[in-house]
Amino acid sequence: MSAQLEQRQWFNDIIASNEHKLPGVGLAWLDQARTEARKAVGELVMPHRKLEAWRYSDLGALYKQPYHDGGARVLQDSDIEQCIYSTNDSHRLVFANGHFVAEMSSIHTLPDGVMIGSLSDMLASDPDMVYRWLTHNAWSQPDVFSELNRALISDGAFIHVAENMSLDKPIEIVYVNSSHQHNGLSQPHSVLVLAAGARAKVIERFTGPSRASYFFNGITAVSLGANAGLQHYRLQSESGNAHHLGRVSLRQDGASEYNGVNVATGGAWSRTDIRARFDGEHAVCNLDGLYTVGELQYTDFHLDVIHALPHCSSREDFKGIVYGKGRAVFDGRILVEKNAQKTDAQLSNKNLLLTQFGEVDTKPQLEIHADDVKCSHGTTVGKLDPNQLFYLRSRGIDEHEARKMICLGFAEQVLAHVDDDLLHDFIHHQIAGIFRRQESLS
Repeated sequence: MSAQLEQRQWFNDIIASNEHKLPGVGLAWLDQARTEARKAVGELVMPHRKLEAWRYSDLGALYKQPYHDGGARVLQDSDIEQCIYSTNDSHRLVFANGHFVAEMSSIHTLPDGVMIGSLSDMLASDPDMVYRWLTHNAWSQPDVFSELNRALISDGAFIHVAENMSLDKPIEIVYVNSSHQHNGLSQPHSVLVLAAGARAKVIERFTGPSRASYFFNGITAVSLGANAGLQHYRLQSESGNAHHLGRVSLRQDGASEYNGVNVATGGAWSRTDIRARFDGEHAVCNLDGLYTVGELQYTDFHLDVIHALPHCSSREDFKGIVYGKGRAVFDGRILVEKNAQKTDAQLSNKNLLLTQFGEVDTKPQLEIHADDVKCSHGTTVGKLDPNQLFYLRSRGIDEHEARKMICLGFAEQVLAHVDDDLLHDFIHHQIAGIFRRQESLS
């Protein structure tokens, strides 16, 4: 059997072993969507390294294992390393293996006009609402992994903030990915909708026990109405044996503002795809990212920002720290279409390579079809500045601590965009802990 056929069989086996326990069976539109997705899995080209979007991705280890949805499981407080906010200071949604865990969540006192809950519950109580927003912001340019998610769509966060509402508490969504059985499957499909003039802060966290082996294949669809504003933080600290594939599909109406910060520190293999499209003029999209890649880790970020209308701006600033035999990939693309005059788009990717064994593959891209724009892109890969090291060493700081301080200073250039002190400190301590656990960064 050829490699392509073996891979397709891997997807078909996952669908066959999990499709019997899906919610919403009997809803015509949902049954049709799942049927179309199963068909697409059988027809789409399997990802391989001759495809530009997958040229750096080695999926061999993923395909060697079968994955099964173990269903929701009982969680203990210890399963969540630490919550950023108290239950009084946030709205909290907790998912175990992609399934909502009501007893660990805190969504009991919501203001009028705000819906925060699970997709599975919404399929039972208001399927028309789910249909409207799932079809409004479907994952563009489908591939076999996004179709796998759609074929088995069952749960995830569902958030809808009504017009001109401003949430006074952040929403913390915690995806705890592990299973009683080996090789668990987690496939949440989350929907975040802010109507015109609405404001909210959402933190998505992806985590799992340190030795757990599982595959996370999730999608978050974000829709912003005119003049809406979202602060969106995504913190990936998966198990060291996990495969993580996370997607963000973003659509913005006129004068909306999206500020996203993405932090990736975990997983044996992780990839984050972000696709943003402007559906109205004068919209703003800011994307910041920080990734640390250690011994035998692989981390990949793919950005696809589409300027289809005039007077919109985007800024993408991603920074990586690679040590041990880690490997990082950054593939950022900005497309400025013909009618998108007065576009302002800036793309930057900077990397610190701390050892001779690490690897960084970075590919920033600008594709411009308009003639009145302000656009730039750039990338760097470099070592620690010896002058900075000498300065710190000359003041009595040992080499290990000096290297850690420089790395944290580099990371702080991204964390400066986190305007929440609790969240900032949480991420800072997480990054510092990674370096503390390393006996040497050289």
